[in-house]
Order: sequence, then C-alpha cells, then structure tokens
Amino acid sequence: MRILIVEDDAEIAGNLYDYLVARGHQVDAAPNGLVGLHLASSHPFDAMVLDLGLPGMDGLSLAQRLRRDAHSPLPILMLTARDTLDDKVAGFDAGADDYLVKPFALREVEMRLRALVKRAQGRVVDQTLQVGALEYDALSGEVRWQGRELALPPKSLRLLAILMAQPGRLLSRAELEAAVWGEEQERSDALRTQIAQLRRALTLPDGRCPLLTIHGRGYKLVALDDPASIMGAP
Repeated sequence: MRILIVEDDAEIAGNLYDYLVARGHQVDAAPNGLVGLHLASSHPFDAMVLDLGLPGMDGLSLAQRLRRDAHSPLPILMLTARDTLDDKVAGFDAGADDYLVKPFALREVEMRLRALVKRAQGRVVDQTLQVGALEYDALSGEVRWQGRELALPPKSLRLLAILMAQPGRLLSRAELEAAVWGEEQERSDALRTQIAQLRRALTLPDGRCPLLTIHGRGYKLVALDDPASIMGAP
C-alpha cells in the first residue's frame, strides 16, 4: 500500500512511518494540513492516516476539502485523542472512513488501513482537478488549459496543484511556500518566480488570467467566468 501520514507530532509520525515501511509499504508524511492536502490532491495514495489536531488547517477541514473540492475518494483513517461520540460523528461527517483513538497499536493501524483499501477496491478514483477550463490529471501529471497541454516544471506544477485543490480560496505566501518547499522561505523570490511562470503559461491573449494576486495578502485561482475573477490584480 502507498500511505500518506498527516500528523504534526514528530514522534507519532516517525513511529507510524518506521512501522509501515518495515511492513513493506510505501509511505509519505506531511507535518500539517496544507502540505497533506497538496500531497493527497496531487499524488496517488491508497489510504491516508489523518490527525485531527493539525496546525493551520485541521484534519476535519482537510477531509472536507478532499471530498468537496478535490472529489477524492481516498480512504481516510482518522487518528485522534478526541474520543467523544460527537467528535467521531464530526469526523465521519467530514469524510473519514474509520476512526482510531490515541493511544493505539501500530498493528491495528495497519489492519484498519488494509481493510479500508480492500473496501475501496473496484471504485473508480477520480484524480483530476478542474477549475474552469484548467484541468490537472494527478496520475499522468498532464495539465490542460483551454484545450491545450501545458509543460510546467515540477515546482510550478506543485504550486498549481495546491491552488487548484482550493479554487477561489486566498492562500498566503507562507501557506504556499510550506506546500511547495516544506517550509516558509526567508526571501520571497522563489515563490514570485514560480507565480510568474504560472501566470505566463495561463494568461490569455486578451490579458485575462485565472491566477490572481491579492496585494499584500496572497494568491488565488479562479475560473474566468467566476465573478470573483474581477477581484485582485493580474
């Protein structure tokens, strides 16, 4: 199985990672919700282990965005210290497939993941993101804009995927840098360079572009027929 762990506690994440790798699984890890959303939206996984209490974007919000915005059926096992019935109901309502309360046995985590993946077998997994006339196929890595294929470097592709996973949402420089590079950059030149590359690729002959800059606040991606596209500078 290819498993994504989204957990901000380094010790818990490390224990899960080491155990699952030793059992022969492929494992990636994310330290916060935004990076987890990016990885889950842009890479094929068999299942996700998701903590609820994450910095920035919590586990409930991440699960909701995966289901609502990315239309992802990725099996989600929530791990959390919250053990009330209301907490469990909230987790399942957000899109969780199973719920395990901390502390837990590593073997049980693997058993539940296997059960989730087995249950999901045979379902058609839609790993395509679409915002207006912009489409991104996470499995093939192909981006199409206005019917033509775009060739983008890896970091620009990662940046586009995180913007497409949350269309219309304003994302700050710090959020985008954490998603693309894993941490906030000391200087903003790297992000500006990637934004400029994306804007050149997406700007139409009439000057319209779905990638908007909201000065002093961040960036967002909109469908060009969306009323929100009139906000922000190109």
